[in-house]
Amino acid sequence: MVQYDPRTALIVVDVQNDFADPRGSLYVRRGEEVVPFANREIERAFDGGASVVYTQDWHPPVTPHFRKDGGIWPVHCVRDTWGAQFHPGLRVAESATIVRKGEDGGDGYSGFSVRDPQSGDVTATRLESILRARNADTLVIAGLATDYCVAETTLDAIKLGHTATVLLEGIRAVDLQLGDGDRAIERMRAAGAELD
Repeated sequence: MVQYDPRTALIVVDVQNDFADPRGSLYVRRGEEVVPFANREIERAFDGGASVVYTQDWHPPVTPHFRKDGGIWPVHCVRDTWGAQFHPGLRVAESATIVRKGEDGGDGYSGFSVRDPQSGDVTATRLESILRARNADTLVIAGLATDYCVAETTLDAIKLGHTATVLLEGIRAVDLQLGDGDRAIERMRAAGAELD
């Protein structure tokens, strides 16, 4: 079991209605099951003095990220809509640190970076600066979805020099292609992530 302390940060990835609710436009099968698990980990993290950071997809209504505008995804997590809100069962404190991704229309897979879907240019989010300011070098990661935002956040964390542990009970995969989630787990393991 992961131990939390002030040098640790729990990253709760995209536990939003469009992913975690069966009515969501990009529902991740069994995504709602991560909510009670995440809540237990959030409680443990706070009890241990760790930081908790939530990532949140936050797209404009028109973006090349969406299929209707040339991308691959159905419309999801449009800012200020029900789908973009955190799942109502998720514990999110009023003082929570939230890092929003895709606000400018980019592909916001990783909590650490956003990619322009047309030019391919990658820019940083504020997540890394938040973690550095808190001296958090050990990251614990849970959320949605294994094969996209969880994997990309984990891989970026390792590239940036963090130790990363992925909580297997607290993730679920999209599995656009059968086995994508399992392959993502192997990619994370091969990159040096610990799987708990």
